[in-house]
Amino acid sequence: MANTKKASTSKENKVVSALNQQVVDWTVLYTKLHNYHWYVKGPTFFALHEKFEELYNQAGTYIDELAERILAIGGHPVATLKEALELSVIKEAKKNLSAEEMVSDLAKDFDKLIAQLKESQETAEAAGDEMTADMFLGMITDLEKHNWMLKSYLG
Repeated sequence: MANTKKASTSKENKVVSALNQQVVDWTVLYTKLHNYHWYVKGPTFFALHEKFEELYNQAGTYIDELAERILAIGGHPVATLKEALELSVIKEAKKNLSAEEMVSDLAKDFDKLIAQLKESQETAEAAGDEMTADMFLGMITDLEKHNWMLKSYLG
């Protein structure tokens, strides 16, 4: 029995780790999206200003849903900016980017997140956590659509 509990706990820890990776990535991305929202310039300002706002609002929702899921399964979400910056695969926004460079950077970030989310979904499925796997699947679906739009913008 002890081995079963230990194996179960290990699987749960992997799910919490996968969820926390998303928390930190979306936390950094949330700030990056605000940066791009504030600093985008040029003929596509209105469209991108609005799109970046849509994306950071969605990022904020994801952060909250992910953290609440971690708490619901007995984990502890990463909740400091210092930790988020240390652990995230997403890097902070660079200064003085053109609108096209901003969109290109986000498309690359979305590629990273989609790959991570697919691995995280598999981790949750292996742990028998269908609710978390479903959460990850929904995020993948949304990101793939947004990423298609970003890449279409770039031509």
